[in-house]
Amino acid sequence: MFNIKGFIKTSLVDWDGKITSVIFLPSCNFRCPFCHNKELVLNPNEFENISIEEIDSFLLENKDFVDGVVITGGEPTLHKNLPELCKHFKEMGLLVKVDTNGSNPEMLKHLIDQKLIDYVAMDIKAPLSNVKKYCNSTGLEEVNIENIKKSIDILRKSDIDFEFRTTVVPTLHTAEDIAEISRFVGRESKLILQNFTPRNTLNNEFTRIKPYEREELKRMAEIVKGYVKDIKVRG
Repeated sequence: MFNIKGFIKTSLVDWDGKITSVIFLPSCNFRCPFCHNKELVLNPNEFENISIEEIDSFLLENKDFVDGVVITGGEPTLHKNLPELCKHFKEMGLLVKVDTNGSNPEMLKHLIDQKLIDYVAMDIKAPLSNVKKYCNSTGLEEVNIENIKKSIDILRKSDIDFEFRTTVVPTLHTAEDIAEISRFVGRESKLILQNFTPRNTLNNEFTRIKPYEREELKRMAEIVKGYVKDIKVRG
């Protein structure tokens, strides 16, 4: 029924303040060169499907311990039965978080309107005013920036909890880029700066790129903290 390719039973880092199980759905419409879920994006059929029954069994046995489920990928909103999957976990009494790149605003709005999710983490790959940079960061020749903006607008106008995230890569992002992203998402938003991990990247050349020092990311966060209500550094 559901095309599930990965399952982490317990995580303390995928939803602040929550103990979660993490489910990985295959395939993505982006080709971010720094992505470290390389096989899941390029060769998802190499992974065996994980049955929903196996996942349910664990969740039911640990319902007093696990707060919710994080659905990630790949890009979860590519899957037409994502609402059904979210509903399945909601009916089990679990909280549901979805990670997305924001390219499918219609699916995002449906999930929110139908109250099928409790939290969204949306990746913003680059400043939205710079199409070339967005293409470089997503590994595509063309990106529908308007869909990304629609998804941001949907989240800002919703009553759901959410965060925006940017994975900061030295060859792709500068401090000014982070400032521009912060200004765009707005004062009422939460922004997470994630440090780049040069491991198993979709583009092998990115394994040789040295990440920013954590202190440098903290300096970026300090510079832009007036643009958003909450900014954090992860990794």
